[in-house]
Amino acid sequence: MHNATLEIFDPGDSGFDYLALTQLITDRIAFVPRYRKVIRPVLGSLANPVWIDDAGFDISYHVRRSGLPRPGTMEQLRELTGRIMSRRLDPNRPLWEVYLIEGLADGKVAVLSKSHQILVDGVETVDLGQVLLDTSPEPKQLVHEDWEPRRAPSPLGLAVSAVAESLRDPATVLATGQTAAERLLRRAEEGRNRLAAVAGVLANRRPTPDSPISAELSEQRRLVTVRTDFEDYRAIRLAHNTSVNDVVLATVTGALRNWLLARGTSSSKMRNLRAMVPMSVIDDELEATSLGSQVTPHLVQLPIAEASPLVRLHQVRYAFQAHRDTGQAVAANRLAGVAGFAPTTFHALGSRVAAQSQRRHFNLTVTNVPGPQFPLYAAGARMLETYPVQPLLPGHALAIGVTSYDGGVFYGITGDRDALPDLAVLGQCITEALEELVDHTTGGRTRAPRGRPKTAKKPSP
Repeated sequence: MHNATLEIFDPGDSGFDYLALTQLITDRIAFVPRYRKVIRPVLGSLANPVWIDDAGFDISYHVRRSGLPRPGTMEQLRELTGRIMSRRLDPNRPLWEVYLIEGLADGKVAVLSKSHQILVDGVETVDLGQVLLDTSPEPKQLVHEDWEPRRAPSPLGLAVSAVAESLRDPATVLATGQTAAERLLRRAEEGRNRLAAVAGVLANRRPTPDSPISAELSEQRRLVTVRTDFEDYRAIRLAHNTSVNDVVLATVTGALRNWLLARGTSSSKMRNLRAMVPMSVIDDELEATSLGSQVTPHLVQLPIAEASPLVRLHQVRYAFQAHRDTGQAVAANRLAGVAGFAPTTFHALGSRVAAQSQRRHFNLTVTNVPGPQFPLYAAGARMLETYPVQPLLPGHALAIGVTSYDGGVFYGITGDRDALPDLAVLGQCITEALEELVDHTTGGRTRAPRGRPKTAKKPSP
């Protein structure tokens, strides 16, 4: 259950290196106090586990340095990221790590931030990545904090406090009982699954997956990244009266279709794919977050069996229309205007919502979060690219995160390494599906090659 973000920076003349990153996190970690806490159980399970300050907190343990053989490629960076994401976090320490990865071509560096899902709730704690970036190359000057960990209570003290709190607040007893019941249900379900698997082996039967992307997960992960041009989404949105979110989901749908067809998947199996797409809403009945909106689950039947890219786009638009009609939907420009680089927090909240909705039948989680369309900086280094790395739910071999930022739309595709050895093909299909939508929108007119700068107009005499 690791949430992560892979960001690529151009240090320029900023001197951005491991020491600068460590100092930046040291200066900003006060904004995310949970990143200096550990989880401790309560004696006798009289209450849910509690957060306490890590008496031996060591920033150098959490901020790490790695490198690629120069000149490092994106393929090597993705491979390293997948291996780091496959390693579990130490439960006896605060549940996060940040890696500075050096050696990329053209002097670029990457920052991979990794944290457990439980760290970010959007209420008391946002993602660390949200507080590290500035809108200008000059970092904000902050007042230095002299932090000292509070003395940890004894196990008996925790138990006595839990009993006292339960007597004061019956809702705490209810929450504790609910957590215990959910834990027992999970164990019972795991036991049933193991018995079913053993019975299948004895009967010489293999379990039939719910979808082509369902699998029993290994602990190994694989990452594919895709960078696309935000202007393409804007052009499609304007031409077909849709939203950028609709275009993103239609692109994902088209990519999944082409990828599954290349794998020889039958059309009958493609009709049953449902995606969980967490959406931001404003709802007084939901728990408020510090970001000004809540995140709720939204199930979408992906029209993967549809051959026409434009029909897929309008079917996706129709699927999200009910959400827009509620009047509670949050506009993309409002999300992009949240202070700090909020996509990292919203992706984390989206994965939490998906994990809490596992009993609702779906096969894939897709989180799409708009970011600012202007550059951001970490200790003076400009962020060029940002890729979300989403966790995989049990039985789900695939998860997709999308972030728009500074003229780009960045896809982070996480897959189980053993179950999806051809994940790179899906990345290629993302690019092809977007180009297909653009071609149908422009009527096949020739587009300028990607990355070519616009020709400057000659000044008038």
